[in-house]
Amino acid sequence: MDQAVFEAGNKGEKVRSDCWVALVPQSSGGLQIELTSKVEKLYGDSIRALVREMMEFFAIKNARIMIEDSGAVPFVLMARIEAAVRKAGLDNGKRYLPDYVEEVGQPVRDRFRRSRLYLPGDQPKLMLNAAIHQPDGLILDLEDSVAPSRKDDARILVRNALRALEFKGCERMVRINQLPLGLKDLEEVLPHKVDVLLLPKIERPEQIQQIEDKVDEVLSGLEEKREVFFMPIIESALGVMNAYPIAAASKRNVALAIGLEDYTADIGAQRTNEGRESFFARSVIVNAARAAGIQPIDTVFSDVQDMEGLKASVLEAKSLGFDGKGCIHPRQIQPIHEAFAPTEEEIENAKRIVLAFEEAEKKGLGVVSLGSKMIDPPVVKRAVRTIELAVKSNLLDENWRESHE
Repeated sequence: MDQAVFEAGNKGEKVRSDCWVALVPQSSGGLQIELTSKVEKLYGDSIRALVREMMEFFAIKNARIMIEDSGAVPFVLMARIEAAVRKAGLDNGKRYLPDYVEEVGQPVRDRFRRSRLYLPGDQPKLMLNAAIHQPDGLILDLEDSVAPSRKDDARILVRNALRALEFKGCERMVRINQLPLGLKDLEEVLPHKVDVLLLPKIERPEQIQQIEDKVDEVLSGLEEKREVFFMPIIESALGVMNAYPIAAASKRNVALAIGLEDYTADIGAQRTNEGRESFFARSVIVNAARAAGIQPIDTVFSDVQDMEGLKASVLEAKSLGFDGKGCIHPRQIQPIHEAFAPTEEEIENAKRIVLAFEEAEKKGLGVVSLGSKMIDPPVVKRAVRTIELAVKSNLLDENWRESHE
């Protein structure tokens, strides 16, 4: 009689930083660990020790465990072993969690979101050093980049990555699946200190409320009180028409993004670098987000070789009013930051406005003026933002007032 085999992970010559695990439950014979590893001499003993520890945690006394290791770090091994155990139905609701490797503070509502780098949720090799490229946000993706058959494995891997991956100050983002599957994602990942949830293919404000109800339910069961923010993604004609109600649907919304691959398919147009086919939709997103007091975020630029095209796309996004853009490759991050950075003229103008505002405050004046021009509060707010962005972009010293003549 064939024995049931429960598998998780990836194997093969091209696999890096990952492993394949197969679990065969047995009625007797104890634990049989069969390990093949490229780093057997260095880490073979510690991998076997981890397997024994996890089997004890899940109270599995008799099983054959086969592992083909391609350089997986411990949190990846843990995720793959747990996935196999859960597929076998032997987890009893228990979760084997890695420790946090860095201190994680509360999420910050008002921060720069110029770049966000998508990382497929089932490919650990792309996660491990992603933070060294310093995007404003790292997105662990459970949606389009993960095949339907790998969703369960990816959910566990992303959960472990939230605890054991170094984000180095990058915003901790997770793109969940479209409803209703996304609700299952929330149960797995939300307790592990997500800063921003990316909500794909949102078309109606009621979907935001459905997600918010689930978030409230999960957060209320946690010992540590913690907030999480939302970035709905509009990807259809109906979503564009409902953009403002969606943007205003939750106090947790901090940004509204557009996804043009699905949007252009929905309206029956070919996506182009010029973007004429999406001008209306992108303008609507900017207006809806600004009206709701949140950040408008542009789509990804999908050709990672075309750096001139990327630069032109970011400059156009900036001119339309967007605050950020998505990335699918680390090489896109720096050009995006450079294109969103303020120009020298913008910085000098912002400095004059900020100084005029501060001088007016000292004098107790309710009106700010610069020369013969009156300065409205939104202009002052934009100038302050420009100064902050110039400092973050290393274009201006944070003590610039000391050297200003």
